[in-house]
Amino acid sequence: MLRTKSGLPKYCGWNLDREDGKRRVRFRKGRFSTYLTGIPWSEDFMRQYAAALEGVKARAENIGAVRTIPGSFDAACVSYYRSPEFQRLKASTQTVRRNVIERFRNEHGKKPVALLGRAHIKQIVGGKSETPEAANNLLKVLRVLLKHAVDIDMIASNPALDVQRYESKGEGIHTFAEAEVAQFEAHHPIGSKARLAFALLLHTGQRRGDVVRMGWQHVSDCLDEYLRSLGVRSILSVRQEKTDTPLLIPIHPALADVLAAVPRNNLTFLVTERGKSFSAAGFGNWFRDRCDEAGLPQCSAHGLRKCAATRLADAGCSLHQVMAMTGHRSMSEVARYTKAADQARLARQATRTLIEAREQKASAKLSSIKPMLDKKRRKP
Repeated sequence: MLRTKSGLPKYCGWNLDREDGKRRVRFRKGRFSTYLTGIPWSEDFMRQYAAALEGVKARAENIGAVRTIPGSFDAACVSYYRSPEFQRLKASTQTVRRNVIERFRNEHGKKPVALLGRAHIKQIVGGKSETPEAANNLLKVLRVLLKHAVDIDMIASNPALDVQRYESKGEGIHTFAEAEVAQFEAHHPIGSKARLAFALLLHTGQRRGDVVRMGWQHVSDCLDEYLRSLGVRSILSVRQEKTDTPLLIPIHPALADVLAAVPRNNLTFLVTERGKSFSAAGFGNWFRDRCDEAGLPQCSAHGLRKCAATRLADAGCSLHQVMAMTGHRSMSEVARYTKAADQARLARQATRTLIEAREQKASAKLSSIKPMLDKKRRKP
């Protein structure tokens, strides 16, 4: 416990009572103030001191709540931020969700939740129809927020549940094409930090936030004899930050070649110019610059995760095999890759079957007229 120059605990000081001239101990931190009785440092005094600290904490947690209108979206948002559902989210997910909520709250915070209807949600989300992904993200967050509002009896039912999502225009974040993969590798050779980042993203299929935390301590020997016969010597252990999913990923020989040039004196494979670990956002921005250097301004770190999934699907991997590598939890996300690969494979098979059928038909026709041709040839 920190003792101040006055001999009292932190945030405490002697205060002279103007009425009786006696000295009293006053606890003051920020705008919170109270008097403590009894002998300083005694058991009773310290119980009051602990209660005063709790009072400060309670006021900090209630910042914003005292300024909200009961029943408003402001009040619903403040309540949701304190809820176990929000507190259990990863810090990165909390930040993303809070950003969406606060933008919505700035415009609609003072409005009453109870009067919100499906038509209002459609109008609000429809305002972002030109950017379908942003519209769908807002709808997703509103569904969660209004579910909480239902749970605390601010509204009878969740009007966002019946609102339809928008169909995406295009495929979202650009997927690295094979020609772009070759172009990046040609510009950034093995031994460069850019090539290391590229190989980790492509050959593990993980998110940028997981790649920046990978290090030699996560590498162990591969004991699978068949994989070893294919050139796989090591396994990378990953626990995904977003989903908390543990993964064991065999290290592709191409990634092993790149890692062979990486020193073992850092906690993570990738470090900044100052020798520190990257943040996920900082790494994403840094990698975008490396893409620009390679003449690929349309490419990004997440595009390599999509490329990895596409490669797995094109190789004939099943939905569950792709998910085992990438760590996706939603089959619908991975199905987009396998569906495209299946379409291409089935189209090739269909074309092959069509050509074979045409050749068989031509062969059968030739066989049917061959006796007639032979008979004509035998006539004098």
